[in-house]
Amino acid sequence: MLVLDFINVGNGDSTLVREMENGRQKFAMLVDCGHDSLVRDDHPGELDPRSRRIYAGEFLQKQGVARLDKVLLTHFHRDHIGGLGRVLERVTADELLASYVPPAGAAPLEPDGDNGLPKAARNAVRCADLYAGALRANPGRVGRLTELPGDRMERFRLTDSLEMDILFGEAALYRRQKEVYDAVFRGERNEYDLLHWAKCMNVSSLRQRLRYHGKEIVLGGDFYAHMWETASALPCDILKAPHHASLSSTTRKLLKMLRPKTIVVSVAAGRPDERPHPYIISLMREFTEDLHFTDAVDIPGLVAPVFHESVHIEIE
Repeated sequence: MLVLDFINVGNGDSTLVREMENGRQKFAMLVDCGHDSLVRDDHPGELDPRSRRIYAGEFLQKQGVARLDKVLLTHFHRDHIGGLGRVLERVTADELLASYVPPAGAAPLEPDGDNGLPKAARNAVRCADLYAGALRANPGRVGRLTELPGDRMERFRLTDSLEMDILFGEAALYRRQKEVYDAVFRGERNEYDLLHWAKCMNVSSLRQRLRYHGKEIVLGGDFYAHMWETASALPCDILKAPHHASLSSTTRKLLKMLRPKTIVVSVAAGRPDERPHPYIISLMREFTEDLHFTDAVDIPGLVAPVFHESVHIEIE
């Protein structure tokens, strides 16, 4: 049985994929790790007292997961990699897969130091620092770090029954990403390069297509819709909506190509930036009524809040 948990990390993404056999874990992979905070400072008000947001690391612990076969990072925004440290404090991972691996022995980057960088560039440095810092603070917790070049689709046979394709954006993005991050870890602070890369991070996001017993699951990362309205957008059974159902995340054309039976939106309730966007949710409902949200999203007349730690789906 394949068990999917789209974890309610609040703002961000974290998906636990497990194959279970006779109640025991046969394989486990975590795709992204959520934010390093359950409450972002740009979200108004306090959490609803009924909220069941949870850090990815704590969710794994509650589920009795002590070892992951793989951790996959789709890209390096804070809401996807910020929780990596909490994850590694609680579990070990045989392999971490990402489109960039920090240099061994990378020192702290001090993103808030006196570096004269504008906010967006500083945030790009902060994300790299969170990523490298989590690895540095948890030595020996990851067996192998694998840098994916991004110049071809990667296919993994995860178990006898579970297969995964990793799909990338333009190959040049990952070469540029490596140049920018390597420079940062060498101590360079090029404002132009960092600002430009900050705008490219979502289109460098990895996407995954999982196949299990004839069912297909697509995890869209933060990739924008217009970037993958191509032959790679084949029909699927379950779609983790890209980019928190923002206005740029999804189009009618993309949904016609994917034709998902179930859609899961990973998003924090109460975001001030129209994520999820009401139009996108209405569009999704044209294709399926089986629509779920990780957090207790409330859009009057469209979505009623549901309080849970994860959207839990089982596939026999």
